[in-house]
Amino acid sequence: MHSTAGHGGFHLDAAHNAKVHPAPRAPDGWYEEDCACAAVAQAFPELFTDYERRCAERTIRDWCPDAWEAIHGRPLQPGESHEKDRRDLERDHAAHWLVISVIRSDHHAGMTECVATLGGDHRAAEQRRYLVPSDEYDPGRFGFVIDEARHRLYDGPSNFVGWR
Repeated sequence: MHSTAGHGGFHLDAAHNAKVHPAPRAPDGWYEEDCACAAVAQAFPELFTDYERRCAERTIRDWCPDAWEAIHGRPLQPGESHEKDRRDLERDHAAHWLVISVIRSDHHAGMTECVATLGGDHRAAEQRRYLVPSDEYDPGRFGFVIDEARHRLYDGPSNFVGWR
């Protein structure tokens, strides 16, 4: 294990690295502490506590779902992986306006002003503003999908500093 003031992780020699499942295996044997090190705990469970093993399992399932599926030989179902659920939402709504920023409107009582892009791409050149009833706005785990039939496209006064 290697540690620095700001980060750390594991480095495995070639023999130990070969024991890590191929899906999460790092070719150079370096596993950073945030997510990649979960592969080390998965490969060498006897070296970790029950709690650390549970955390590693959850990390691989949530953030490396393809590796988890390869290790366990079964697909993850909706709700079992944060990253897979996010990818599914982005795939299913690639052609829809997804909210990337919100603020309560001081100009329209009971409304939330939403900035949205196609597919929720934060780097997209085109951004649109919509007004959504505040009691309806619920971003869930990954964001809010604009219903263009119900949510009004808006270009009036804004509480967003950049849109004034």
